[in-house]
Amino acid sequence: MLHDPNRIYIFDTTLRDGEQVPGCQLTTSEKIEIAKELEILGVDVIEAGFPISSPGDFQSVVELSKAVREPIICALTRANTMDIDAAVESLKHAKRPRIHTGIGASDMHIKYKFNSTREDILERGVAAVKYAKKFVEDIEFYAEDAGRADVVFLAQMIEAVIAAGATVVNIPDTNGYCLPDQYGAKIRFLKENVKNIDQAIISVHCHNDLGLATANSIAGIQNGARQVECTINGIGERAGNTSLEEVAMILKTHQLGYYTHINSKNSMN
Repeated sequence: MLHDPNRIYIFDTTLRDGEQVPGCQLTTSEKIEIAKELEILGVDVIEAGFPISSPGDFQSVVELSKAVREPIICALTRANTMDIDAAVESLKHAKRPRIHTGIGASDMHIKYKFNSTREDILERGVAAVKYAKKFVEDIEFYAEDAGRADVVFLAQMIEAVIAAGATVVNIPDTNGYCLPDQYGAKIRFLKENVKNIDQAIISVHCHNDLGLATANSIAGIQNGARQVECTINGIGERAGNTSLEEVAMILKTHQLGYYTHINSKNSMN
């Protein structure tokens, strides 16, 4: 995959993860209005929803796919065929569709959320990517709770899903647990130890439970990540997500050698 090594892709999940902030329920028409503003702002990817979760979410992805031309439209799924089928159906009008599928990577999630084993989880993750790839070329894989995952197992998982066809690999700090040096080191380890990592973009998705989402995202970029998952004003469940404007302006004001396609003069009303 040929990418400008200094370009940082902005993946906006205001309409999916951001909507999980308490008291926020957006209608489809409100989502379309926001998506059009995000397009003007210059975001690269818009995560439009989690299609299988509700008819409203499904419909929002369908309508956003029709309304937005430039950004990639992304639909979230879990690692199963029913979720992926719903996502494929919801994205059929998208000019540039992406399926975002994944599964837990930490032993805590594997044991208590999935009641499973590392081997089984690895198989399920790979199978989901292979299945999604039959319908859509652009597949992002999330390794849920990667922030607390064993780094050697995480590297094994990432290598396997890239081999299965993942074009983006998302390394989320799902619980906002990591310190910036820990998170940066985790991204660096993947960059240096996953043999096929040059075939995918590493993405960071950080939560703000300890107030470190932006710091962790920047640490991720400095260690090899090239996509940042964020929301407008950092909204999201619990303490929120990484703030889009903080990341965009840190990269603009500090000459770190990276750039985004965000039009910083265009503030969203």
